[in-house]
Amino acid sequence: MAVIRPFAAFRPAEELVQDVAALPYDVYNRKEAKAVVEKNPKTFLRIDRPETVHPDDFDMYSDEAYATAKRMLDEAMQDGTYVQEAAPAYYIYELVMDGRSQTGLVACASIDDYVNEVIKKHENTREEKEQDRIRHIDTCDAQTGPIFLAYREQEEISVIIRCIQQEEEPLYDWTAEDGVTHRVWVIDDASDIEALQKEFAALDQIYIADGHHRAASAVKVGLKRRREHPDYNGTEEFNFFLSVLFPDSELAILPYNRVVKDWNGKSEQEFFEALAGLGNVEKSDAPVQPEEKGIVGIYVKDQWYRFTFADSLKNDDPVEGLDVSLLQNHVLAPFFAIDDPRTSDRIDFVGGIRGLAELERRVSEDAVIAFSMYPTSIGELFSVADAGLLMPPKSTWFEPKLRSGIFIHALS
Repeated sequence: MAVIRPFAAFRPAEELVQDVAALPYDVYNRKEAKAVVEKNPKTFLRIDRPETVHPDDFDMYSDEAYATAKRMLDEAMQDGTYVQEAAPAYYIYELVMDGRSQTGLVACASIDDYVNEVIKKHENTREEKEQDRIRHIDTCDAQTGPIFLAYREQEEISVIIRCIQQEEEPLYDWTAEDGVTHRVWVIDDASDIEALQKEFAALDQIYIADGHHRAASAVKVGLKRRREHPDYNGTEEFNFFLSVLFPDSELAILPYNRVVKDWNGKSEQEFFEALAGLGNVEKSDAPVQPEEKGIVGIYVKDQWYRFTFADSLKNDDPVEGLDVSLLQNHVLAPFFAIDDPRTSDRIDFVGGIRGLAELERRVSEDAVIAFSMYPTSIGELFSVADAGLLMPPKSTWFEPKLRSGIFIHALS
C-alpha cells in the first residue's frame, strides 16, 4: 500500500515560472552552474547551488553556503516570486521532448514507504552526496527538487489525469531553452484527490527512477525530525517527501556511456586481443549507437568499432545480465583495473543526451577510449529493484529532466 499525499505547494507566480524553473543541481559542474546563475539571476539553481552567488574560492559545503540558500529561499517566498496553494492539492506535470510526452502526478510520498521498501531502490548512494542534500533540506526546511518515481501503469489513474488535462486549462505552459515543453495543472477537487489516493494505495510497489541521493537525504531529514519531535503523529510534513510519479509506459531511458582516461599500463593492441576472447569486434565506418542488447560501441583514435558480447557471457540474472554489468565485469575491471567505478577517477560517465560526438570529443581531449551503451530498459530497472538488488552506478539516464523550483514542499 503506497501513501501518496497532496500538499500545499509553494510555486512560482505564473509570469515567473519560466525564469525560476531550473534543471537539477547535479547536472552541472561548479563552473557551469555559476554561468547559468549569472545569465539568469532568477533561476532556482542559485538556491540549489548557493555557492554560485559567492566568489569562486567559496566553500560550497560551509554553514554559510546553506544559510545563503535559506536566505534566498525565504526572500523568494516573501517578495512575490512564490505563492502558496490555499489548500493541499495534487499537480499534473507533463513534459514533452522531441514529440514524446510523459505525464506525472506531483505529490508527497511517505518516508515509511521508503524505509519499508514499498518504494524500491536500484542504486547505492554516496555518503558525501547525501550529506550535502541533507544539510540543504534541513537548513532550508523544505524540499526543492522532486524525486522521479515510476509505477506500473494503472488505467484508472491515467483516466483521471487525462480527463483533467482535457477539461482544464494548464496553470503553467512554457517551452524551455532546450526545447522541452512543460505544462502543469492543479488537482484541487476533493473527489479527484480521494480517487487518486485510493488508486495509489492499491499499489504494492513504486520505484525510484531518478534521484536516489535526494530521496535518501529527504528520508534521513524526516527521520531526524522524528527524533527531534518524539511526540510526532505521522501527519507532519517532514514525514513525506516531494515526488513526481510517472507510469512506466511513458518513460524513456537513454544510454549512460563511459570514457576511460588511460590504458592501465597496457596497450591498445593488448586491449583488442583481450576483447577478441569475449566476443566479436568489427570496424565501423560510422559512429556506433548500439541497436540492441549485447552490443557496445567502442571509439579509439578516430575509429569506431562494434563489439558484440559472446552468448556464453550473457545470462538472465537481473543485474549480471545488464550490458553495463557485462562491460564492467569483463572489460573495465579485468583489463583497466577499474574495480569500483563509483570511486575511480580513471573513468567518467557521459549521459546519452550529449550524443556520440561528446564521446569523440572526450577521447580527443582527456580519455583514451569511449564506450557507447545500449540503454537499460524500465523493465530491467523494475526487475532489479523487485529482486532487492542494485545496478552498477550510472546505469540509467532519464530524459527529459524534471525541473526544480516549480514545486516546493515546506517541512514545517
